[in-house]
Amino acid sequence: MRAQTVRADYYQQDHTELLRKLEDKTAVIGVIGLGYVGLPLAVEKAKAGYRVIGFDVQSQKINMLNNGHNYIGDVVDDDLRGMVADGRLRATTDYSFLREVDAVAICVPTPLDIYQQPDTSYVENSTREIARFLHPGMLIVLESTTYPGTTEELVKPILESTGLRCGEDFFLAYSPERVDPGNKQFNTKNTPKVVGGVTTACSQAAEMLYRQVLNGDVHVVSSPAVAEMEKIYENTFRHINIALANEMAVLCSRMGINVWEVIEAAKSKPYGFMAFYPGPGLGGHCIPVDPFYLTWKAREYGYHTRLIELAGEINNAMPEFVVQKIAEILNEDRKSLRGSTVYLLGVAYKKDIDDYRESPVLKMIGLLEERGATVWVSDTHIHEFHYRGKSYICEELTEERLRMADITVITTDHSGFDYDMIGTASRSLLDTRNIMRGYSKPDNYFLL
Repeated sequence: MRAQTVRADYYQQDHTELLRKLEDKTAVIGVIGLGYVGLPLAVEKAKAGYRVIGFDVQSQKINMLNNGHNYIGDVVDDDLRGMVADGRLRATTDYSFLREVDAVAICVPTPLDIYQQPDTSYVENSTREIARFLHPGMLIVLESTTYPGTTEELVKPILESTGLRCGEDFFLAYSPERVDPGNKQFNTKNTPKVVGGVTTACSQAAEMLYRQVLNGDVHVVSSPAVAEMEKIYENTFRHINIALANEMAVLCSRMGINVWEVIEAAKSKPYGFMAFYPGPGLGGHCIPVDPFYLTWKAREYGYHTRLIELAGEINNAMPEFVVQKIAEILNEDRKSLRGSTVYLLGVAYKKDIDDYRESPVLKMIGLLEERGATVWVSDTHIHEFHYRGKSYICEELTEERLRMADITVITTDHSGFDYDMIGTASRSLLDTRNIMRGYSKPDNYFLL
């Protein structure tokens, strides 16, 4: 009994000391993974007054950051330079600096493998690095999107293999990232945060950290599994509703009905409807990927997530639908797809960002080239990209190119495109984003 009492006292001291450091901002904060999620989070933590150490395996990123050079669109250049100059933020590939860290966030990728199963290797490797330098009173927060159970079934055992106990010697929580690249209204700073700790003490520590950093609300849930499921539910909600909008677009196209007008009319209802819009397909690391973490995990419980998989089929078929529509438009002009020049405007998966991960435009390029078309691409945010081992250069959008192409297709509605020029110079124009409303249009103008 005496030994248990002494241990409880040590645990209470560790927890109290951690909370004190987080509150008075003397804690040193680590962020593992300095990409679209990790770097904005690291900058915000440094701006809040903490000393922040960023960790990444890519030395090029580390060198850029330590020289004050930004590579993420959602980070303000001056904020980054200021934090580096003040010594609030530095980056390293050396994980031994975790010895100095009081709290660390894991913000690494969680892709799907070729079998549509979660690849947790980045999370596992990061956790093993933390375990090497784990010390009493340390807080670990997993932010990477993953399947329910990852924090307690994967991360916790690795950390406890050191002999330290979760909830007593160290503190562990899950708090899903909610980054929406290019969103001008909501960012890391003002988006509410969900936190689920393994124990009450774990939740308290994670909540304290995020309340010190963010302007948005911190919503504490009962467990990491609830927080993990919540994140998957968010993205599955969007995945399924976008699939519905895409299916409506396909049906409306066959019926000769303007699907965009249908959606605008439905939006007039003040309750029971939320507008989602069709497009050439889904892209990015979240919406096309995250729901399938749940599909994979559900098999462990003998459950088949039919709605998620059906939505995936619909969304994955949209590039093919767009290519077929291009072929039909060319056919009306007595041209075949083979031998025609198709000018795609935008390769990024959404407007005003430089991210083309999982972009449906890549699949469109592959389909068009397989069918003998010559493909030109312009993008205001991307100069060069790679697909299937081939490099592509995004050319400058010019009136001459628009006039030379057999058909122009707006695949990404970047703000930087000159839509007046596109409307007047294009010979045929397919608009997959309904961006041309209010602009002049060619006679051969078509909506998705």
